[in-house]
Amino acid sequence: MSHEVEMAKAMAGQPDETSVIPINNGHYLEVLVLAERLHRQFLEVIQLELDTLGVRDINNVRALILLNIGDAEMTASELLWRGCYLGSNVSYNLKKLTESGYVVQERSAHDRRVVIVRNSEKGLELCNLLKKMNARHLEALAKANFRDDDLETCRHTLRTLQQFWSRTIQPARLGMDPRFG
Repeated sequence: MSHEVEMAKAMAGQPDETSVIPINNGHYLEVLVLAERLHRQFLEVIQLELDTLGVRDINNVRALILLNIGDAEMTASELLWRGCYLGSNVSYNLKKLTESGYVVQERSAHDRRVVIVRNSEKGLELCNLLKKMNARHLEALAKANFRDDDLETCRHTLRTLQQFWSRTIQPARLGMDPRFG
């Protein structure tokens, strides 16, 4: 490989083949398991908070949807991309949230096929209680010497993995990957 090609790769952020460090398969698989386990545990924490508050007309997955909507307005598709709702159908959950008065759904004025969702007053109240729960957890983490840098490193690593997998599966979705043709 010419020096110019090596320099171009270095400037583009691509590693030289000789500098690639192998990744431990055990670590890779453990990260996947831990991410999924962490999500499930967060759902358990939300359920505990709902139980403590005496909120019985909503489950933890729907409460997480409210938290992901927050103060914003968004399409159902945007909501789906914002969160992970294990084993659930977002359309069905939005229907149930609307029926129980937590969410308002309206057709877009620009495209009647698109549904815009937002939290109702009832949804905003519960969302604010869940935000206070998160604030308590962040305060407890800080007291346990967990630093924001640790969280940022974790966020960056998980985001990088997510982007890698998105690039990996995209050719297969488009029918361009010969392994799936």
